[in-house]
Formats: sequence, structure tokens, C-alpha cells
Amino acid sequence: MPLSFVSFRPLFLTASVLFLGGCASLSQDGGFSSVQSMTKERIGQEVKWVKSDADANSVATTIQPLLAQPLSVDDAVKIALLNNKGLQASYSELGIAEANLVQAGRLKNPSFTFGRLRRGDDIEIDRSLMLPVMSLLTMPIASKIERRYFEQAQLRAAAEALAVADATRHAYFSAVSAQETVKYMTQVTASAEGGAQLANKMAAVGNWSKLEQARQQSFYADVTVQLARAEQMQVAEREKLTRLLGLWGSNTGFQLPDRLPDLPKAPEAIGDVEVQAMQNRLDIMMAKRELSGLADSLGLTKATRFINILDVGLMHNNYNQSPSRENGYSIQLEIPLFDWGGARVAKSEALYMQAVNRAAELAVNARSEVRVAYADYRSTYDIARHYRDEIVPLKKRISDEQMLRYNGMLIGVFTLLADARAQVISVNGAIEALRDYWIADSALKMAQTGRSSAGSGAKASNSAAMSTD
Repeated sequence: MPLSFVSFRPLFLTASVLFLGGCASLSQDGGFSSVQSMTKERIGQEVKWVKSDADANSVATTIQPLLAQPLSVDDAVKIALLNNKGLQASYSELGIAEANLVQAGRLKNPSFTFGRLRRGDDIEIDRSLMLPVMSLLTMPIASKIERRYFEQAQLRAAAEALAVADATRHAYFSAVSAQETVKYMTQVTASAEGGAQLANKMAAVGNWSKLEQARQQSFYADVTVQLARAEQMQVAEREKLTRLLGLWGSNTGFQLPDRLPDLPKAPEAIGDVEVQAMQNRLDIMMAKRELSGLADSLGLTKATRFINILDVGLMHNNYNQSPSRENGYSIQLEIPLFDWGGARVAKSEALYMQAVNRAAELAVNARSEVRVAYADYRSTYDIARHYRDEIVPLKKRISDEQMLRYNGMLIGVFTLLADARAQVISVNGAIEALRDYWIADSALKMAQTGRSSAGSGAKASNSAAMSTD
């Protein structure tokens, strides 16, 4: 017999639920446009998610002209943001988070059961369609939670890009400084070798004491060791930069400038660095997202602690011995006899309070970090300026005066060489002070936009103090 329109109503309901549960879909860029905008807003550099051979070829085309000339710090950062493989791997977290978000917006697949039972000459056929109704009811909250997780993943990706940029700037200035030190120490070693040879000749003919001869030999031995250490440091710092740039093969022969950038005429005028850090730091923004997400998660846990499994099914029975059909529905409900959900709620509340206190700690630490970074920035600028304006010019003036006296035969060549020993310390100190300033400048920018570099204030020295006796 024909079925009435009313009998199709459950089917229409089923189709509507399935349609609503399957409408979520993946975006074309995986949410990467937000990462691009956050990164460019903070450091003015473009980032790219390499997901195909065409993207890889585009990156290679972009970086090759940059590698053909001495790298600037901005070029180095650009290459690292495009070519660093670890950074590219971190972008995959976006895809994972977006997949979870889309999954949260889709219902679990309905289950269909079919049964056939024979009792003598009678055959019983059972058919049922089970729909996860509870998933539909909690879908808006679950989707909202996953949306916040996805936003956190975007912030983490942008923070990773900022961290790579900061590490690249640090490695760049260290590599250029190490290269400059090697060049200077090579000149000093050549001069010390000439002085030692002259001292040996003069001591051989009795015109120089054994003490003065030993001093020249000692100075030559010291600078030889210092040159070897400087060369070792140069290799280490250059390789660190190479790794951050993601280079291999022939591309590792890139050129660096002969010297560090000049010190600015004045330190950069910065407003309230703590306020800027609270507004712009990505780790603070991530902590806020985590708190909001946990709050939503706590609400979901309370809502489903009793009714956490609710399935509605449509049933249809047909007996071959009867012309009639039986229709109905069934509800499967979990009975809270043993687990009343209190432990899950307590866990969610504990996780939320843990996140609250960690966010508060993060805010306190961020304020402290940016204050330290700014103090380091100002002190390194003052030190570098003191070397530039006072120490190095004074040493040069002393050297010029000594040269005049030597030309007037008022002092000997070894007095002139002894004065050169004192200059080694000041010149190396000036190189390191300028390097430290640029590293501190980068660390201050990072402290205002993301988690500051660990140990930014600890600077390795490329040279050891030499005796001037």
C-alpha cells in the first residue's frame, strides 16, 4: 500500500541533519593569510608556505639573486623566512588545526544496521539508522573551541616566523663580526711575526735583551692562538647562519659584508615598551586564546557530564508473513550510575585555573623581559658609542704620536710594536661592542612582538684579553 507523506518526515529530518553536519570544508590557504599579515605587520617581511614544486621553484628564484651579492641582514632574514625547513614544518600545524576545526563542524557518520531472522517459515527483517544527535547539539560549542585552537595555531606559526627572523639576525651579526675579527687578527699576526723575527735577529747580534726578545715571541704566540680561535668562531657562526638560511651545496658559499653596519647617530626613541609588548606580543595573545578556549571547554564538560551519549535511531521492521509495516524510533541514553562526570568537571576547572596563573606569570615575565631588553639595548649602544667616539680615537692618536716619535728616532721599533699590542684589545673590543648593539637591537624588537631570545644578554667574546707587558 502507498505510504503517506507523514511517513517520510523522519527521512527529511535525517537528510537535513546530514546536510548541516557536512557543510564544513577546508579553506584554500589553510589560514596562512593571517600568519602572513601578523608577520609583515611586525617585521615587514613576507612569509610563504611552500606546499608544491611550483612554490619551491618560486622560492629558489627569489633567493638566488640575493645570494649572488654580499648579504644584508634584511636579505638574510628574507631567505630564512622563505627557505628555513624547520619553519616550513611548523606551518603544517596549521593544516592539522584546520582539519580538527572542520572535523568539529561535521557530524559523525550515522550507523545503519540490518538484521534478518528466520523462525521456521517466518522471516523477520530489521533495519535501523542511528544518528549521533548529541554531536549535533554540542557542535556549535565544539566548533567554537576548535576555532580558538586554530587561531592559536596561527599565532604559533607567526611566532615561529618571528623567532626564526630574530635568530637569523643574531647569527648574521655574529658571523659578520667573527669574519671581521679574523681579518683584523690576520693583520696583527703578520705584524707580530715580523716583530718576532726582527727581535731574534737583533738578539743574535747582541742589540736586544733576552727579556725583550721573549716578550716579542710571547706576543706573537698569543696572537697566533687568538687567530686560530677567531677562525674557529668564524666557521661556527657562519654555519649557524647557513643552517638558519636553509642552504646547502653551492649556495653555502654566500658572501658577507666586510664589516658590521655603522652605529646609528642616536638610539631609537621608543615609547612605553611594556604597553607595546602587552599589545603586540604573540605569546600574550596565545595565552588569551587558551584561556577563552578552556572556558568554553569547561562549559561543554558541564553540559555533557550526564548525557554524553545520546543516539536517536529510526527503525523499520518488516515481516514477510504480514502485509503491514511497523515504524518507530529508539533512544540510547547513558545512565550515570557510576560516573557522574564530577571528575571531568574538576579536571577542566583545574586546567582553567592553571592556564589563568600561567597567563599571569607570562604577563609578568613579558614586562620584565622587555625592560631587560631595553636596558640592554641602551647600554650596548652607549658602550659601542664610547668605543667609537673615545677609545678607538684615543688609541689611534697615541699610535700617531708614537709614529712621529719613531720617525724622529726618539723611540725604537719595538716600542712602536709594544704600543700595537694595546691596540689589539681596543679594536677587538670595538668590534664586539658593535656586534652586541645590533644583537640587542634585534632582541628588543623580538621582546616587543614575541617571546624574547633566551640569553640575549650573554655575548660570546671572539677574543681574549692579551698581555700588554
